[in-house]
Amino acid sequence: MSDTAAIETVATGVAPWFWPGIVLLALVAGYSVYRMAAIQGRSWVGMATAALFGAWVVLFWEILVRALEVPRVLLPAPSLVIGSIGDNAPKLWGDFVQTVGKAVLIGWALGCGLGFGVAVAIDRMPFLQRGLLPVASLTSAIPLVGVAPIAVMWFGFDWPSKAAVVVLMTFFPMLVSTLAGLQAAGKLERELMYSYAASYPRTLLALRLPAALPFIFGALKVNATLALIGAIVAEFFGSPTAGLGFRISTEAARMNMPLVWGAIVVAAVTGSVAYALLVALERRAAFWHPSVREG
Repeated sequence: MSDTAAIETVATGVAPWFWPGIVLLALVAGYSVYRMAAIQGRSWVGMATAALFGAWVVLFWEILVRALEVPRVLLPAPSLVIGSIGDNAPKLWGDFVQTVGKAVLIGWALGCGLGFGVAVAIDRMPFLQRGLLPVASLTSAIPLVGVAPIAVMWFGFDWPSKAAVVVLMTFFPMLVSTLAGLQAAGKLERELMYSYAASYPRTLLALRLPAALPFIFGALKVNATLALIGAIVAEFFGSPTAGLGFRISTEAARMNMPLVWGAIVVAAVTGSVAYALLVALERRAAFWHPSVREG
């Protein structure tokens, strides 16, 4: 290496060919993703395209962080994050069980179930809309950082307080979506059920709930991510010695950023898997609906 090249390498921190190589690699990555997405008639193409795009992102992340010598406090390399996940797998598993297995699942089920039940009650007795809907709207406007400490004081430091926060966050989206879905049934179909003297429960089960399925599943998918976020943030305000939110806040204070990112990866993967499972369930439950067939 000549003296000029050596001086330039020291000044910039990378070799002169680094950025042209990155640009060339980016072109290769973009073309490969484009070609993968262009494959027709294969059910696995969407998932494979997303996986290929994610792999390229991780590769660029690793290369840039290593080459530019970014401090791990600011952004650790993916290899360090993966290594931290492997080294702390039992600890992260305990955090997963505490946050997802208890607070998220229970709070999500209770919040969605309560929102669905109230929506059906409002639809059956419209006068309730004047009293319940404004109160439900008020619950959606309560800031999470305000209600989380109160929930800790009411329900303690363990998972019930986090589940209570999740219930509060998931109740209103399910209520609004279910109400909109129950109104989605066609007027002609409703008049036909009325002409057959069908009771409200019969009309609800045979016509209105099937028409509302896409709306209900939309709320379930949105609430899956809201529940995870709510439980993690609630753990910042008080938690036992386990939980993804507890792990993130504790390890961030210790500057152990690879483990912090490891907990974030666990949460992100959990949310993605939950969303994918709900999409698959929706395809089976509402396969007949145009929105599902077109998707």
